[in-house]
Amino acid sequence: MLVGFDHADDAGVYLLNDAQALVQTVDFFTPVVDDPYTFGQITATNSLSDVYAMGGKPLTALALVCFPEKADLEILERILAGGLSKMIEAGCTVIGGHSIRDEETKFGYAVTGIVHPKKVLANQGARVGDALIFTKALGTGVISTAIKKGKAKAAWVEAAVHSMTTLNKRAAEVVTTHVGTATLGRPSEQSSAVHALTDITGFGLIGHAREMALASGVSLRINAGSVPKLPGALECIRAGYIPGGLTNNRDFAECVVGYDGDISAELKALLFDPQTAGGLLISVAGADCEDLVAQLQAAGVPARRIGDVLESRQPLISVY
Repeated sequence: MLVGFDHADDAGVYLLNDAQALVQTVDFFTPVVDDPYTFGQITATNSLSDVYAMGGKPLTALALVCFPEKADLEILERILAGGLSKMIEAGCTVIGGHSIRDEETKFGYAVTGIVHPKKVLANQGARVGDALIFTKALGTGVISTAIKKGKAKAAWVEAAVHSMTTLNKRAAEVVTTHVGTATLGRPSEQSSAVHALTDITGFGLIGHAREMALASGVSLRINAGSVPKLPGALECIRAGYIPGGLTNNRDFAECVVGYDGDISAELKALLFDPQTAGGLLISVAGADCEDLVAQLQAAGVPARRIGDVLESRQPLISVY
């Protein structure tokens, strides 16, 4: 086992031989949008993301289905079709799955990928002097809550759905060109510009940044004004469309955060918003940050520098 659950990483990694390691992950959840096809696309995008976050390539997937006994099977057909469309886009083959009767619809995948064992990108490995790059905007959690309450504007929904159905495939392809052949967690002198990687999902930006900082033995500094925000995200927070996950994330992780400067209450809250199919958080050598951001943007990824890696100190994460 190269990567287990000791550092709360995105997926497990198991060594096969000198040139191959398996990447394994599983994720499923209840609907976050009304349209079944779109829901299927979102779940597939989210499930695939953890493989990309380890620097891997998805190979196969098993579908996990919970569906009400008396519900319209055409809805399930649309969910499965939406998921399959994203699996095809990722070049990942759906080879089976399992279904059970459940009063509440749930859907997702167990995904298996492959990665070179010396090119695994874990959430540990961030170095002092690195820059932090983020590849998507925050706000899917609060906007999904507004959708459930029937209060989301069409433009907000459109932007959130576009984000949640955009694979991290292209971003990962660019990032992995900056990966050398260092030993996991113990970079060599010839190791690459990218030192650590994670995706921002259910624990929000602060929650996953916390995991990276603790796993790497460093502290992080985040520029709140540079963090990209989905249209309507701050408006949803002002209106009180707060998912339970945001409150839980804040209760758990805000104790490691220090705020410096005039940061609005809405923006503070957004940093803890649980994301579905969120972006990649990349720790890259400071000297290579500008080049990597340019390459990501040229590939159509709206990447942005949002912070820096510091020597370990208190608070663990400073936000300014």
